[in-house]
Amino acid sequence: MKLSVPFTYVDKQLSCDGVPLRAIAETVGTPTYVYSQRGIVARAQAMMAALSARNTLVCFSVKANSSLAILKLLHSQKCGFDIVSGGELKRLEVLGAAGNTVVFSGVGKTEDEMVAALKAGILMFNVESAEELQLLNTVALKLKKRAPFSIRINPDIDAKTHPYISTGLATSKFGVPVADAIALYREAKKLKGLQAIGVDCHIGSQMLDV
Repeated sequence: MKLSVPFTYVDKQLSCDGVPLRAIAETVGTPTYVYSQRGIVARAQAMMAALSARNTLVCFSVKANSSLAILKLLHSQKCGFDIVSGGELKRLEVLGAAGNTVVFSGVGKTEDEMVAALKAGILMFNVESAEELQLLNTVALKLKKRAPFSIRINPDIDAKTHPYISTGLATSKFGVPVADAIALYREAKKLKGLQAIGVDCHIGSQMLDV
């Protein structure tokens, strides 16, 4: 699928989907943010089409852009969402998008955030450490629920990207060392408030070599 470029020059004026940005600025003032609905929808659909042979859920990272208009648009395209805070969960609840299409990632989840996410019936928690796993179990037991989770594994892989956005090396603060992962899953199996449903891994952004 060939994707069009939303921002182009039309009659020597920078435009978005054919609408001159100058006209937008004159109407609403500056500074302002302009997004291409056509471009966002086309890219969401391209991702889903590429994975259509699998049972997949394409999740947009809310921390990348938490604009309600953008989130509403992606929700209309059947996207799921990856969140890193209770505030982001609340934004999705406003849209009616919270629930089993939400994955809760990130370090430093609080007990209150875990409670809210469990009550919302999210798809899973991406757990970063043994300590977080224990806390999640405690919270789930208090609510008489089983928390679905995956463990974020640090595979010690160099994505060969900028060092500040490389998250899969052993020197990174993120995730559980790959050598410890199986033992942690076995330990989690003994905890009544947890349900292992997957494995999480993120090695960094802007990868140029598959």
